[in-house]
Amino acid sequence: MSMHIPRFFSPRSLVQPLHGGVLALLLLSACASNQHKEKPHDAAVYNVQLGLAYMQQGDLERAKDKLDRALSQDPDSADVRSARATLFARLGEKDKADAEFRAALRLAPQDPRMVNNYAVYLCQNGRSEEGVKRFLEAARNPLYPTPEAAYTNAGVCLRSAKRDDEARANFMRALQLRPNFAEAQFQLANLQFDHGELVPARTGIDNFIGTYNATADLLLLGVRIARAQGDRLAVQRYARKLQLDFPGTEQARALAALEHNPG
Repeated sequence: MSMHIPRFFSPRSLVQPLHGGVLALLLLSACASNQHKEKPHDAAVYNVQLGLAYMQQGDLERAKDKLDRALSQDPDSADVRSARATLFARLGEKDKADAEFRAALRLAPQDPRMVNNYAVYLCQNGRSEEGVKRFLEAARNPLYPTPEAAYTNAGVCLRSAKRDDEARANFMRALQLRPNFAEAQFQLANLQFDHGELVPARTGIDNFIGTYNATADLLLLGVRIARAQGDRLAVQRYARKLQLDFPGTEQARALAALEHNPG
């Protein structure tokens, strides 16, 4: 069976991922930004984007400089605080990271990004009880726009704490709320696969992709389950759809590795 690696779902990233060309333009334009005065809030947003871009590059010193500037420009911005929390977590400064996450939550208690980011941090740092509590509080909050994501992340956190029965219940709750939520279906089927429950795992995937859009993760997991069942036709069917619909993806590369390792 597969080895479970916690993977959390983000309802909406703090900023959209920056590709190489966009990142280069952003960093180059920083030189011109000093030629005119900006509103503090706009400048802070800009420096947060730069800080996160530098973090993506692994340049944590420059990232800290940009995020320090953002803090001075807009100390009451939850985005600034959350970005700084992420940086401190990368630096291994847990007390500072925790303080910044809490500050972000105080400033924007209903923002799903802030709740999600802090709860993920808690789960990744061995504080699963607190992390699950945060996720479930968010899921039950009527103002929270993506309860299915919160339930799914609670399940992922519970799996990392080896509490799979509780995790299963949360994945199922997420699918009850939003039957077309592919991440919850993937996590549930992956849990079933890890427990040797091949028939329900396969059935869940087939029912999902027969009704909703297939994802690369579900198709790759379908390949693995069908292989474990010895169903070569199903393996070919999942693999063909993965190759056609998601060429060049990480999952397609994993499929190629599987095909070179038939054992």
